[in-house]
Amino acid sequence: MVENQIKARGIEDEKLLSAFSKVKRHLFVPNPTKSLSYSDRPLSIGEGQTISQPYIVALMMNLSNLKSSDIVLDIGTGSGYQTALLAEIAEKVYTIERIKTLSKDAENRLQKIGYKNIYFQIGDGTLGWKSEKNIKFDAIIISAAAPQIPENLVKQLKENGRMILPLGRHFSQDLVRITKKKNKIQKEKFGGCMFVPLIGKDGW
Repeated sequence: MVENQIKARGIEDEKLLSAFSKVKRHLFVPNPTKSLSYSDRPLSIGEGQTISQPYIVALMMNLSNLKSSDIVLDIGTGSGYQTALLAEIAEKVYTIERIKTLSKDAENRLQKIGYKNIYFQIGDGTLGWKSEKNIKFDAIIISAAAPQIPENLVKQLKENGRMILPLGRHFSQDLVRITKKKNKIQKEKFGGCMFVPLIGKDGW
């Protein structure tokens, strides 16, 4: 998977490739589709949600320019696959999932594997991380399609922070990178994609 689906398509960041080699995708895929765990396609994880295509996960992480000192917000925990990949690179990962059963299953799975730098919340990811502390993030990755850029998430980006998200309509989006500079945002597009809709106040 790493050689043929990710590295062969231009992803060269060694930290990223190492994370994909280490994190076993089959641990995050339900039994009915385990045989397809390493295929280059999204797979159902139940509750109307999916685990994204490996290359798309790699592309989004690559566009976020992650460093080992980064604090990352992961919107849409799902089964926890991308969360684990982020935790292999970043210092801390905060992850939000609106569906309680998925969040709890992912938390149990990731804790069993041994991750200690991941923090979980259940709720509306479009509103950002709820905390008494004013946490700011170096990178935010949204794993669902948004009709607009969630303003609450922009507020939680650090200066020079990056947000990666599918932006557009229900069945057709552009993969977009937002960079925050002097309280303004720069927007770049990186091709078409299709994700499940982002549900929430600033979503669908």
